[in-house]
Amino acid sequence: MLKVRGLKASYGASRVLFDVSLDVASGEVVTLLGRNGMGKTTTTRAIMGLLPPQAGVIEFNGRSVAGWRADRIARLGIGLVPEGRQIFPTLSVRENLVATAADRNAARSPWTLPRIFGLFPRLDERQGQAGKTLSGGEQQMLAIGRALMTNPDLLILDEATEGLAPVIRAEIWHCLEAIKAEGQSILLVDKNITVLERLADRHHVIEKGRTIWAGTRADFVRERAEVHRHVSF
Repeated sequence: MLKVRGLKASYGASRVLFDVSLDVASGEVVTLLGRNGMGKTTTTRAIMGLLPPQAGVIEFNGRSVAGWRADRIARLGIGLVPEGRQIFPTLSVRENLVATAADRNAARSPWTLPRIFGLFPRLDERQGQAGKTLSGGEQQMLAIGRALMTNPDLLILDEATEGLAPVIRAEIWHCLEAIKAEGQSILLVDKNITVLERLADRHHVIEKGRTIWAGTRADFVRERAEVHRHVSF
């Protein structure tokens, strides 16, 4: 579904990505791991068209999208839950969810408001509240719900549980497991290696803007010490 090869990207004169490669197949949960500042968010931004790549291949469902505008890439079927959530602060929960709702690819079981509220009952209880009045965990749920309402073929989550209380993190991981069980393809950036080891099918580790390790869940378990050496602080 998603193929990235030799991706290079910069912010002005500052090169951040030197050689990033990764794959996500249909129905897979795939991770992008690494310490802070290694290029994970830059990779997601380049995939989404929020940062023009300088070189490399980005293909989605067989189409080369490198250098496309973000709105064109999103319409192809990629939904992003960005770092920092970036919900609409003055819109209500319900308005946030319907603002970008679409089903361009005629999903078999499209995401609707009732389905989102079933997945995140807290949002159902707060439908009329402005986004800025929600807790951090509720805002993250809203950001995930908003991305799902676009009915994406691929869902990208950048730091899905960063800074959240343990009970909220557990709730979000549970919801992601439910989404995976429905066949949703997911690219996950997070630091919770213990959960990711169980949830993900394949893993990629980047360091200083380069993919330095990639493998399956079995590879991850077998080479856990090597992975931790490049990921843990």
